[in-house]
Amino acid sequence: MEKKLIAIVGLTASGKSELAIKLAKKFHGEIISADSRQVYKGLDIGTAKIKKGEMKGILHHLLSVVSPKKGYSVVSYQKAAYRAILGIFRRKHVPILIGGSPQYIYSVVDGWVLPKVVPDKKLRSQLEKLSIAELLWKLKKLDPARAKSIEQKNKRRIIRALEIVLTTGKPVSSLKKDPLPYPVLFLGIKRTKEEIKKRIHKRFLAMLKQGFLSEIKKLRKEGLSWKKIESFGLEYRESAQYLQGKISKKEMIEKATKATENFARRQMVWFKKDQRIYWVKNYKEATNLILLSFKDIS
Repeated sequence: MEKKLIAIVGLTASGKSELAIKLAKKFHGEIISADSRQVYKGLDIGTAKIKKGEMKGILHHLLSVVSPKKGYSVVSYQKAAYRAILGIFRRKHVPILIGGSPQYIYSVVDGWVLPKVVPDKKLRSQLEKLSIAELLWKLKKLDPARAKSIEQKNKRRIIRALEIVLTTGKPVSSLKKDPLPYPVLFLGIKRTKEEIKKRIHKRFLAMLKQGFLSEIKKLRKEGLSWKKIESFGLEYRESAQYLQGKISKKEMIEKATKATENFARRQMVWFKKDQRIYWVKNYKEATNLILLSFKDIS
């Protein structure tokens, strides 16, 4: 069987995991997560990380691989993803890359030649003194594409993006590329804006019922500061603020769902400009496209 890769992308809460499981069962696949928060141990409910019982026997890679006390870069992810893909090929299976973190997806598929930028404590200290609005203004001037796609309230990520462009003198969009030497089929899950909005709200309420707040309390007991927990963004930020008594429960739900909706819009900024993506509504459409694209797959 020739080497090939399937990449499933789409907005948060669009149903990528369910589709990936079905396709992996049909086409002898293994799944590689491309989610910048699911790599962390203990960030389970708040990242909608798939549970072992939901995997249906399909091997999953790059879930819960690093302590939340440590950092994890795109460089680290890219290397780990390449290793996972090689292992899947050796087993004569099909790697299925799935996720909503565009930088993780494209660093692998397009083979970004990433600069090894080590943390600069002095620079970070200087940037930390600036407000999020000031940091975003600087990033927009230096790397407008990254400023448009980055999580707008995640100060840690904005500082890291600035650190990279200030150190290298180049925006992410200008990185050299070394694309994968085998065919890649991009599938995107098609959902309306209203569908995504409803799914985001429903999912967050389900997270709360599943014990999301207890998950955050456990992270605190394990030594993570409130600042660190909030740096994971989206649901973690607003829920941590609620547990600190900074906002009400109603505000937590409203702000968390709104932040996730905004994140979904930024994801679409990346994905809508990629003409390689075939947008599908369901498993049947995805299956037909795979069979048409890869003649030797069964």
